[in-house]
Amino acid sequence: MVETTGGGPDDGTAEVLDRPLPDGVRRKVVQIVSDGFGGLTVAELPAQLRQYARFAPNRRAKFAGNAMAAALETDPLFRQRIGEKLREAQPELTGALDSGSPPPAADPLDVAAAAYVLRPAGWVKLVTAAGEEAQRADAERADEESRAELERLRAELDRAREQTRADTERLRAELDAAKKEADSLHRKLRAALSDVKRGEAALRKIQGEIETVRAEGQAQVSAAESESRRLKSRLGEAEAALEATRRAAREGRSVEDMRVRLLLDTVLDAAQGLRRELALPPVSVRPAETVDAVEPGRMTPKDIAARALSENDPAILDQLLELPQAHLVVDGYNVTKTGYPQMPLEKQRLRLLGQLSQLAAQTGAEVTCVFDGAELAAPVLLAPPRGVRVLFSKPGVTADELIRQLVRAEPPGRPVIVASTDREVADGVARAGARPIASAMLLKRLS
Repeated sequence: MVETTGGGPDDGTAEVLDRPLPDGVRRKVVQIVSDGFGGLTVAELPAQLRQYARFAPNRRAKFAGNAMAAALETDPLFRQRIGEKLREAQPELTGALDSGSPPPAADPLDVAAAAYVLRPAGWVKLVTAAGEEAQRADAERADEESRAELERLRAELDRAREQTRADTERLRAELDAAKKEADSLHRKLRAALSDVKRGEAALRKIQGEIETVRAEGQAQVSAAESESRRLKSRLGEAEAALEATRRAAREGRSVEDMRVRLLLDTVLDAAQGLRRELALPPVSVRPAETVDAVEPGRMTPKDIAARALSENDPAILDQLLELPQAHLVVDGYNVTKTGYPQMPLEKQRLRLLGQLSQLAAQTGAEVTCVFDGAELAAPVLLAPPRGVRVLFSKPGVTADELIRQLVRAEPPGRPVIVASTDREVADGVARAGARPIASAMLLKRLS
């Protein structure tokens, strides 16, 4: 292979193209370089093109077109190698260019691209002529397309004119027919209006008679409806009163029976507990023994007061729960927030209920724990522990009010103990007959 970097005065290497390479010629040049690219080794390629050595020809032309065109323009040795590959691929075209007489039937773009690569004498004229020829071909093609489009538009205009004339004639005929029909309708309308006027006069006469009859009928219906509503109202009031009386009788009898039975059980248990506690022998008391006095060796009231328990002593709660039918009501959150406020509400409830269950098992007392429903973000899924009744207040009702309702529901005389630090709750249950204790006392007893 002969490599040269310059040429004599008879070749075209000294010629310079003074204008941009026409687009059609450039695409052909890039295709020639891409086709000859694969026949070169990596070492024979310029450094900037070696990264595209493994690309397929089409992909190489797409992604490396600018780089290949620049290398072909600036690297004479690379251009010479591509020219040799072109001579091998198209010997007839390249031979004709070397002889200075390109074949007349050849595509001017192919001739110009081959001349740009081979650089024979006069190659600049061939490239320029090919560009001008391509421009003329584009202009002629554009003219042909414009003439075809103009002819198409003229044909469409003629068709539109014919359609417009036909539509105009049709609309004129329809307009004439519509005018005739309108005249006929006007005549019919005038006759109809005359009939309508006569009919309206007769209708007004009939409507007057109907209104008279309707007024009389409405008066009678109104009187009948008024009497019917009055009777229905009296019947409804009687039924409501009867049902209220029955319900009150049923509920009153049921609640009163329950309260009386519970109070009776409390009295009986208290009497039995008192009998067991006192263990009295058969009656042998004499009247003189009932006189209040201090006998030698007995404790005085001062000695008894010295043995009394402190009001915060948990033993007091044990004594209260030992009373017959005792009922312990616990203000849940008041107790938990007094004893362990740092815990989440769910864990507070579980801890308190577990301790109350143990207390109920130890004492046998009835235990009810009340929580404020307003503290809940969602319904509570909770299985109450054995021996403990768990209640949440309804919306709009506080736990304090629910506790007072529980105390008022108990019969007078039954021992009811309420554990709460809330002063208002303590005062309210005390007025209702319950025994309030501080939350701290219950916490001491539970611990």
